[in-house]
Amino acid sequence: MSKGTVVLAYSGGLDTSCILVWLKEQGYDVIAYLANIGQDEDFEAAQKKAESLGAKKVFIEDVRAEFVEEFIWPSVQANAMYEDRYLLGTSVARPCIARRQVQIARQEGAQYVSHGATGKGNDQIRFELTCYALYPEVKIIAPWRIPEFYTRFKGRKDLMEYAEKHGIPVPVTPKAPWSMDANLMHISYESGILENPKSHAPSDLYLMTKNPEDTPNSPDLIELEFRKGVPVKVSHLKDGKSKDTPLEIFTYLNEIGGRHGVGRIDIVENRFIGMKSRGIYETPGGTILYHAHLDIEAFTMDREVRRIKQSLGIRFSELLYNGFWYSPECDFVRHCIDKSQEMVEGKVQMSVFKGQVYILGRESPKSLYNEELVSMDVQGDYDPCDASGFIKINAVRLREHHRLQGDMASKK
Repeated sequence: MSKGTVVLAYSGGLDTSCILVWLKEQGYDVIAYLANIGQDEDFEAAQKKAESLGAKKVFIEDVRAEFVEEFIWPSVQANAMYEDRYLLGTSVARPCIARRQVQIARQEGAQYVSHGATGKGNDQIRFELTCYALYPEVKIIAPWRIPEFYTRFKGRKDLMEYAEKHGIPVPVTPKAPWSMDANLMHISYESGILENPKSHAPSDLYLMTKNPEDTPNSPDLIELEFRKGVPVKVSHLKDGKSKDTPLEIFTYLNEIGGRHGVGRIDIVENRFIGMKSRGIYETPGGTILYHAHLDIEAFTMDREVRRIKQSLGIRFSELLYNGFWYSPECDFVRHCIDKSQEMVEGKVQMSVFKGQVYILGRESPKSLYNEELVSMDVQGDYDPCDASGFIKINAVRLREHHRLQGDMASKK
């Protein structure tokens, strides 16, 4: 007798294929769900594989457009960046994937959801908090936290033996000696030979971006247009090509950034569960957008609003990284950030070349820049004497500070 139905977030790889069969062994009916989020995947082959392993149903869901519009764009508006460097490509994908998983679970009357995230990573939290937020009564089966599972499968060798025993097809070619996660926004690399933080990444590791040394010797000149902080059009200033739908814009920026080796980072970050990890990421289109949005935002946003918004962006990044996309606090922060973007409109021209993004110029009907006011050659409406008040206020503070420092030094 079945224990119930479980919707498994399925990738088609060794781990989730073994989990699918193991769940059936435990007495569950398994529905396999695979999200097309921009990764390079043979979805038809994955579907046939899941069916051959006994999946009751298989859902292949194309969520690329909603991934860009509903998850990447809010991250662009926030200038989201974790610990000053990571553009959150894996983090932002998880709530998108898990949301559709929950929709399928509700639709199919499944009492359980499952995933293949490990017990040491952040993804288990991101998946599960999303599921609990959107389907409070759901039960989650996390095999890599179940002793019966993780004591049976201590490593890849055990999984391979299980796969052979149960007729699970395994890759003919050896697996790369690191773990990789890909989606439309980025590819991440970690574990394996990368766990030694001193080890340099192999030159053949990167798949989205060319080595900057091997990139074209002339730049791509592009213009990005924003409205309310969201990209609405990208145009190539040399060949006239343009894209104006969210998915096309992001895909085109990935193409340009990848061609020029933009968006590679190698970092040690703090996982939410309390350990440091080394990660290598390539985020070509996201890096271009980050620089362009920062620029048009500075051009059009009030100084004090921007100061508050910067702190909200940091908070949003931490909530996103830690799996709290569907929390009330993250919802509140997103609304505040969205409000701050009402005047962020205009165009940014840039050069993409040899691993770098260079801002060339910008224009906006909502600009707060006054060329006449700032000019060194035109007086305009500004009275230079107005600066004396600022100087006096700060001069008192600085004089007093240094006087106290001098008194302390003389007493030593």
